[in-house]
Amino acid sequence: MSKAFIEIEGLKKYFDLGNHRILKAVNDVSFSIQKGETLGLVGESGCGKSTAGRTIIRLYEPTAGSISIDGTDVAKLSKSKLKAYRSKMQMVFQDPYASLNPRMTVLDIVGEALDIHGLAGSKVERKRRVEELLEMVGLNAEHASRYPHEFSGGQRQRIGITRALAVNPQFMICDEPISALDVSIQAQIINLLIDLQKKMGLTYLFIAHDLSMVKYMSDRVAVMYLGKIVEMARSEDLYSNPQHPYTRALLSAIPVPDPDVEENKERIVLKGDLPSPVSPPSGCPFRTRCPLATEKCAAEVPLFRETRPNHYAACHYA
Repeated sequence: MSKAFIEIEGLKKYFDLGNHRILKAVNDVSFSIQKGETLGLVGESGCGKSTAGRTIIRLYEPTAGSISIDGTDVAKLSKSKLKAYRSKMQMVFQDPYASLNPRMTVLDIVGEALDIHGLAGSKVERKRRVEELLEMVGLNAEHASRYPHEFSGGQRQRIGITRALAVNPQFMICDEPISALDVSIQAQIINLLIDLQKKMGLTYLFIAHDLSMVKYMSDRVAVMYLGKIVEMARSEDLYSNPQHPYTRALLSAIPVPDPDVEENKERIVLKGDLPSPVSPPSGCPFRTRCPLATEKCAAEVPLFRETRPNHYAACHYA
């Protein structure tokens, strides 16, 4: 394969909680994304997937590791150089109610990005560009003069996407962009993101916990558990032949729209709670909840290895 557009190597993000306690939110994560591809990043709440996204875009400073975007290690850029580079990478946030300034009109919310990066020569050009972007995401030009509270949740998320698109990014991190929306609106936002990807050649890191939506959206899927990626494969392969016991448990929870199949389907219920990232288990991080765990799992960290062609898992028994 050609050199990937996004290369993440050994990424770590630790938080110092004081009293010699370190929270290892992202603990040695590596993956790559080809240009124009969508990588889905899934896992239960608290596994570190949103922290990984925010660290990649440097809203959080990485503790260690490299973040290469189009050949440039973003992790090493100074803040002055990072500002110029931010136009290549943008983020769509989870909560469209919290991520938009309630005191600003849509024109100023989207136009602020144009101002920061010097992409509009005049107020007239700025207004025209904002209106073009709004129409691109299915809103109207007259929406530019309104405030966030005048919109529905789905419309607010379209405004968040518009703001991200304003600087013509090449890479977008979508951090659970539909989880705060009504189910009836979720598919509209997903289809919008897919259409924009085709039109603009965008590369996505799509973070979510809705596995059925990730399957629809993603070319490849990475499964995260307690700060580590435990499995990664092409979307179809991962869903049809999961190698890691944690992935199998997640997939068994997806409802099937067929009463007979759903009734006879084996549901894998994980025992216990997610361990604390402050004091993760020795060896395999999943061993405390794994039905296959042995003494070897407690003693040795499993290698993240290729178990099938282009299918990787971190399990001694995959």
